[in-house]
Amino acid sequence: MLRIEHLTKVYGDKKAVDDLTLRIAPGEIYGFIGHNGAGKTTTLKSCVGILHFEQGDIFINGTSVKEDPLACKRQLAYIPDNPDIYDYMTGIQYLHFIADVFGVPADVRMERIHRYAESFEILKNLDQGIAEYSHGMKQKLVLISAWLHEPKLILMDEPFVGLDPKAAHITKQMMRELCDKGSAIFFSTHVLEVAEKLCDKVAIIKSGQLVKSGTMEEVRGDESLESVFLELEEA
Repeated sequence: MLRIEHLTKVYGDKKAVDDLTLRIAPGEIYGFIGHNGAGKTTTLKSCVGILHFEQGDIFINGTSVKEDPLACKRQLAYIPDNPDIYDYMTGIQYLHFIADVFGVPADVRMERIHRYAESFEILKNLDQGIAEYSHGMKQKLVLISAWLHEPKLILMDEPFVGLDPKAAHITKQMMRELCDKGSAIFFSTHVLEVAEKLCDKVAIIKSGQLVKSGTMEEVRGDESLESVFLELEEA
């Protein structure tokens, strides 16, 4: 579903991402772990076509991000680390806007909006201006918008930041349900306990370079994911 081939992204004289190769298959929830500045956000932004990169290529369901970025974007959703969305809209206007972009039929979108907004307990807030929303409410709105067109691939940068425990639990359920339908999710997180329980596979990046990847069992062995991560960080 997502194939990253020898990705290299340079800022000045620094390689933010250095020859990164990863493959995320349909049905997988794939965690991406690293310290601040390790290259996680740069990788995710390169995958969704926000950043140009110097070397390598990225393929979404077989299509090159370099050669046909629009076709790639039609198949994915991206949730950045900060829900910076249109404050002049109401919640429902924003969701209709996203649904229009992806061509979601009216009956389908309304069913999904109602279902997810009710689960996140913001259904009654959808007529409010987004400017009035708390950070957590904005995060919930962005999550709903990402699920509206049931994309083949969702990329998320620290998706659990700002969510209350119930909303985080609902988000994890949504992630699993979507991947059980054949989609894939690639997300960065600092919450190692979440990654350990949720992910099918995980990759650890350090200073732009991949240091370990594979199934959770392959990466952690007999240790906790936290122990493995700290050992690699100190190496």
